[in-house]
Amino acid sequence: MPRRKSLDHVVVPQAVMRRLPVYYRYLGALLARGTERVSSQELSRMIGITASQMRQDLSYFGSFGQQGYGYRVRDLHRAITEILGLHRTYQLVLVGVGNLGRALVSYPSFANRGFRFCGLFDNDPRLIGSEFCGLEIRPVDTLADFLHQCPVDIGVITAPPEVAQQIADVLVAGGVPAIWNFAPTSLKVPKGVIVEHTHISESLMVLSFRLNNPEEADTSVESASNQ
Repeated sequence: MPRRKSLDHVVVPQAVMRRLPVYYRYLGALLARGTERVSSQELSRMIGITASQMRQDLSYFGSFGQQGYGYRVRDLHRAITEILGLHRTYQLVLVGVGNLGRALVSYPSFANRGFRFCGLFDNDPRLIGSEFCGLEIRPVDTLADFLHQCPVDIGVITAPPEVAQQIADVLVAGGVPAIWNFAPTSLKVPKGVIVEHTHISESLMVLSFRLNNPEEADTSVESASNQ
């Protein structure tokens, strides 16, 4: 059986954290196919990294494989589910109900993995009062009151960059501990508040660079394993 270890005083590198969802996804695919066990060589080859890198990544969290047997797919998938915190439910609010925001709210995999949107906010009077995915779109100036009444785990910002910091300030003041920022700007938040920046246009620029500089790009490796 897998043996988890405490992460107290352990600093997990960002690159390792970026690869964990990749492990989770591939193990989930194996589980769906009914695969009971997989060797480190087989799993690492599927993902596009070395077996030693994968074993080193997993060693931060415990002991999971068996010599000569490999990994029990179900057990390792369950362990990574818990490491990623996907064994619980998270409440999210979204500010900016444009095309990107709507795509995020309507993406079914989020809810299936425990990420539930409980509030939508915008400043467009044409949207305010209407519903999307069963949620009323509320005015942004009511966000602070909403957070006071409904504790939220993650605030999602898909608003224009010029208002992103102001929105972040409201989220922080409302006790939101984590922010997923899609606005193309950096945010200043107090220590202890987690921010994940996802700049889609910059990702597209990286793709453009790799397309025009093929000698610099390893096209066989997943981007998450290369962070």
